[in-house]
Amino acid sequence: MLRAIFLLALLLPSVNAIAEDFPRPPSLEAAVRFWIKVYTEISTGQGYIHDAETLSVVYQKLNLPAAAGSSDREQLVAGTKQRISSALSSLGKGKRTGLDPTEAAVLAAWPVGTSSGTFATAAENVRFQRGQSDRFKEGLIRSGQWKPYIRRVLAEHRLPRELEVLPHVESSFNPSAYSKAAAAGMWQFMPATARQFIRVDHVLDERMDPFTATEAAAKLLQRNYDITGAWPLALTGYNHGAGGVMRAVEAVGSTDIAVIVQRYKGTAFGFASRNFYASFLAALEIDKHPERYFGPVKLDSPIRYEVVSTEKYIPASKLARAVSVSLDELRQHNPALLEPVWTGEKYIPRGYAVRVPSAQLEKPLKHALAVLPGKAQFENQKPDFTHRIARGESLSVIARRYGTSVAKLMALNGLRHASIQVGQKLRLPGNATQQLAPARQLIAKVRKPSKAGSGADEYVIQQGDTLWSIARRFNVSRQELLSWNGISPKEYIQPGQKLKISNAG
Repeated sequence: MLRAIFLLALLLPSVNAIAEDFPRPPSLEAAVRFWIKVYTEISTGQGYIHDAETLSVVYQKLNLPAAAGSSDREQLVAGTKQRISSALSSLGKGKRTGLDPTEAAVLAAWPVGTSSGTFATAAENVRFQRGQSDRFKEGLIRSGQWKPYIRRVLAEHRLPRELEVLPHVESSFNPSAYSKAAAAGMWQFMPATARQFIRVDHVLDERMDPFTATEAAAKLLQRNYDITGAWPLALTGYNHGAGGVMRAVEAVGSTDIAVIVQRYKGTAFGFASRNFYASFLAALEIDKHPERYFGPVKLDSPIRYEVVSTEKYIPASKLARAVSVSLDELRQHNPALLEPVWTGEKYIPRGYAVRVPSAQLEKPLKHALAVLPGKAQFENQKPDFTHRIARGESLSVIARRYGTSVAKLMALNGLRHASIQVGQKLRLPGNATQQLAPARQLIAKVRKPSKAGSGADEYVIQQGDTLWSIARRFNVSRQELLSWNGISPKEYIQPGQKLKISNAG
């Protein structure tokens, strides 16, 4: 008995600390319960039509036809929302008798005695929330691989262990997650935020590395806490920005997350930011009691890796051969290395921490790297070649000019769509210099007998050419082109126009 009391006394401080760090205000309880339902009761093939402000009000569970396309699903959701909004508008005008089935169901979703004004306001707040139960369960399973490392990092930074559930909210523990807003990785960093802590460029995107990104997330969370002074605010800042949260604190005159959620009406403080802390609390509860919501769940086991930092720049194909794994396997376990590395346009950067599962190695990774031949290691990265986009150019035009593909250009430049702008610089594949030959062939086609001693050839300007791009092709300066052709820097050049290229042959 005494021992039980002693153990309870030891546990109470930690329980109290958790309650203090992550309070669950009564006014947020409806929102927490809503997110628990979203995470555990409806799948991504379903959704709730609900009130965006009062989350206890759910009008309808909507099943999305599995065979329907995305546009058909969007139309179904939009039509259902419109029907419910119309019913709310009728109730907002005082209608209480002769209700149709939708109006009656909407009336029943609200407490008895709800005012017409509330219904009129609610007509503008009808929202659809897709379910997440299948994704959340998959995330629970995946979390087994990553949680031991996350816990170690949190402990090293002296951060609360409860923060380990944040990836449930962000990505369902999916290291490959990529949002429409360009947030990436298990911790869903935006590029600008990530670059404050880790490397994000066209060769290496460390947001996609769960290990490196976890370190960055710990630093960001600690910084948010240092700024806001409370974990509900620090977590909300993870979504909304710590500066935005402090503006909310100033606007409402309180650091109480419940007060902020209820009163703050900042234009950027939308549904996701307002509900971020409540969704975290929901994830925390489910993660503590997964069997209560999903039954028995078998978690993945962590993969044991050998990790060695490269001392020089190394081609990915050479490294894969040296460690006796396929290029695809090496890529699977090193997701921060981007497409140009795997296509050979770039080398694996110097100082990069290569990871290979211990079980796949025939010899220690360190030994395999140590015996790499000198011709497989380089002191410098392959250089970038660029093209400045001219008026009238498209990715397909540029790809044809340099003997590459639109897909490769998009991958090399981190483009999510094919939209480009005049004046924008595009990185080109590493073999771009090999594509200078066609330009010289064009010269040969238009070469005319030049006057003795002139040493000049003519080039016919092609669609999309600029003085800069032409100068780059022939390894001359833009100023030289202007001088040879008597052109003002402000003049435009046109397709079909001929330019003298001195000593081009």
